[in-house]
Amino acid sequence: MAKEVILTKDNFEAEVLKSDKPVLVDFWATWCGPCQMMGPVFAKVAEENDGSVKFAKAETDELFAIADSYGINSIPTIMLFKDGKPVKTAVGLQSEESLLEMIK
Repeated sequence: MAKEVILTKDNFEAEVLKSDKPVLVDFWATWCGPCQMMGPVFAKVAEENDGSVKFAKAETDELFAIADSYGINSIPTIMLFKDGKPVKTAVGLQSEESLLEMIK
């Protein structure tokens, strides 16, 4: 049902910081092996979500300044934002269960 929003410099504020619902952001990069493995897991959880949480992908090479501003120096990093602020962070390859736990 839900699909992932692709974040850009232009939409990050509107899609994440000003979102009226929690946003789970996958900070990743095309060259990162664990990120490639994380992609399908993230997509599956997004697909099965009831719409109460927004799922978004942030490609760190394109959004370096944003990733840097949140202190992200290892990827994949999954970050849950509520009311425009990061409230939970998980670094490294995550399981479906750990993503579901984050958005509870």
